[in-house]
Amino acid sequence: MQTADFDYFLPPELIAEDPAPSRDASRLLVFSRSDGQIQHRVFPDLLEFLRSGDVLVLNNSKVIPARLRGANSRTGGHFEILLVEENSTNDWWAMMRPGKRAREGTRIEILNLRGEPANIQAVIVGTNEEGHRRILFEGTANIFDQLDVLGEIPLPPYINRAGLDKLEEDRLRYQTVYADAAGSVAAPTAGLHFTKEIIHRLREQGVGVAFVTLHVGLGTFAPVKSDTLEGHTMHEERYWLGGETVNQIASARAAGGRVVAVGTTTLRVLESVAAANAGRLVPVAGRTNIFIYPPRTFHAADALLTNFHLPRSTLLMLVCAFASPGSADGRGRMLAAYAEAVRERYRFFSYGDAMLIL
Repeated sequence: MQTADFDYFLPPELIAEDPAPSRDASRLLVFSRSDGQIQHRVFPDLLEFLRSGDVLVLNNSKVIPARLRGANSRTGGHFEILLVEENSTNDWWAMMRPGKRAREGTRIEILNLRGEPANIQAVIVGTNEEGHRRILFEGTANIFDQLDVLGEIPLPPYINRAGLDKLEEDRLRYQTVYADAAGSVAAPTAGLHFTKEIIHRLREQGVGVAFVTLHVGLGTFAPVKSDTLEGHTMHEERYWLGGETVNQIASARAAGGRVVAVGTTTLRVLESVAAANAGRLVPVAGRTNIFIYPPRTFHAADALLTNFHLPRSTLLMLVCAFASPGSADGRGRMLAAYAEAVRERYRFFSYGDAMLIL
């Protein structure tokens, strides 16, 4: 398939710059795979579509304040450092701006949120094929432990922030209420709509709640640059699927319940494990670069809760595949649903509204 097949028109004003007034105040578009029907609801109505015996699977990865500011120790020139992945203590891969000045051997003084020296240095020691810099930190036992004090939440590039006036709100709202395992540099955004009360009410009505962990990388925003989907190489992300979740899913399936994946990251974990084990789920930790696009048969999930995704993105391609499993028809069906969401003035992307695909 062609990458251009997954393009669509989105008025810029529909890109959500800020979260809804409360987490569950977002809208919910419900798409039925059986007949293509669409319902326009609000997020708390999710409870009407789930029933006793179903199991909701969520990604409990926690976003780290991965964006650091620094100044060249020699020239004073400023850098933005976005930590991508930890190799070992004080040894990280990072994206840097401006990249042209981030040369090997450059020493950078890390600044605190007030722009003052934090007495921590970063030294660039290498570059990989993606243009990421390898950085060694000095002056701290572990930079990871300093991120809550020095770092900023790494919001997506389409969310504009001038200054730090909304820093505390973003620290709270660009994080799920059940976040636990620290390691993501982008939020599993489908989970941002949940409140603790909604999760409690789901459990009360007999819906199981289970967790996987996938640490979301910056590749989640990476555009597909190849003309065809087959020419694109997915980013790799770390995941963990525990035995308790495997057992909860197996029990639900045995009793006729449905598996509802919350977010594309959760679905990628489940389908990665199923693909490697003849359709079965087993407890495992690993890395995945699974690329899901039409046509695709799914083995591990019966429904998907997700947000509205960027044009030409791998996330949009995944939901198109899920809209019509085993067929290429999902692209047209999902793009038609997106067009209706645009007409109805839904809010798009990370801080935007939600979609339930049943």
